[in-house]
Amino acid sequence: MTLPRRTLWLLGAALGLGGLAVALAIWLRGPQADVVQVQRAPLVRTLQFSARVATLSRVDIGSTLTGRVVQVLVVEGDRVQAGNALIQLEDQEWRAALAQARAAEQQAHAHLTGLRSSGRAASQAGLAQAEAGLHAAKAALARAQQLVAQGFYSAAQLDEARRAADVAQAQTNSARAQVQANADAGSDVVQAMAQLEVAHAATQAAQARLAQATLRAPTNARVLVRSVEPGQIVQPGKALLSLALAGPTQLVAQVDERFLEQLRPGQSAAVVADAFPNQRFAARVLSLAPAVDAQRGAIEVKFALATEAPAFLREDMTLSVEVETARRDSTLVLPQTALRAPPVGDQAEVLVVQAGRARMRKVRLGLRTLGAVEVLGGLAEGDTVLQSAAGVQPGAHVRSRVVDWTPAASDPAARAEDAGSAIFNTMGN
Repeated sequence: MTLPRRTLWLLGAALGLGGLAVALAIWLRGPQADVVQVQRAPLVRTLQFSARVATLSRVDIGSTLTGRVVQVLVVEGDRVQAGNALIQLEDQEWRAALAQARAAEQQAHAHLTGLRSSGRAASQAGLAQAEAGLHAAKAALARAQQLVAQGFYSAAQLDEARRAADVAQAQTNSARAQVQANADAGSDVVQAMAQLEVAHAATQAAQARLAQATLRAPTNARVLVRSVEPGQIVQPGKALLSLALAGPTQLVAQVDERFLEQLRPGQSAAVVADAFPNQRFAARVLSLAPAVDAQRGAIEVKFALATEAPAFLREDMTLSVEVETARRDSTLVLPQTALRAPPVGDQAEVLVVQAGRARMRKVRLGLRTLGAVEVLGGLAEGDTVLQSAAGVQPGAHVRSRVVDWTPAASDPAARAEDAGSAIFNTMGN
């Protein structure tokens, strides 16, 4: 059946007007745009950077004597306790010197003991004998003086008696001085005591030299480097072993100074070694350096492990650290893409959909991460906001299409890596 031409024309006109009406309706409703609803959610900001395992202190072990190595009792990686023997040198010569010093000390001690016992008794006996002789000489002198007065002795005999008395007096004085010398404060005893002290000091010196033939660990430590083998002749000043002193393991990172405001002691951190990516462990910020490295524009941050150090950790091992710098257990959140422009301070603008139109709304922001922002004012829970304001002007018609959006439980604010230079890569505010 063929329709008349007029009928066909009228039908085409009707269809054209209908399409135009549909197009007009679509235009009046505006373009379709993705929107999100303001919602409450937890928000955590973290800071990520590289770190390394640091040792509290290292010490080099060397010999203070020249000698041949007999034994090296440790290998690299060994853990040693304070006082453990590490290296043994030949010590026959020093043992002989110690034996000689001890013999000299014993001889000096015997001499002092003799002065204080038999020598003191002999000097006291000699004094008694001298005093008896002096008494007899004085008595003979008195008799000689009487006999001379009576005319029985000549003057020569009297002079002989006087000389005998003087000799007896001198002998008595000498014996008395000897007794005093053998007393505790006497010169002989003092001299003998000094000789004994010299001999004792020589013994201690010999003992010290012998002890230096055995190199021992100064404290609990771990052997890092071994640079000696048995048979080597070693001399003072050469490092034979390098030890890492035991103590709490610390991690050290160089962080861009721009992130200093986000860091403070006590913050928790998650750590993973590049060599063991599946074995995470916990740490905390221990301290921040008081000064910034001017050449690198970085600040040194130290971390302490929250638990015992994993067995795989090694000195200078490279690690990745993620520090929790801020947390909100429940707060109003929006995606970063909803902001029309970068925030100025804590102020920003978003487009809210009301009655099919995009309306500009000023908001006050709080915590910011790479993907989300905290809303402190200007919006209420349930408000509909354009997920992206690009290409949409305030007052324009929009057709809303709600999309699901939830901020990540832990959203990093930035990642700052130091690869031996002062260049850091920032990925957020």
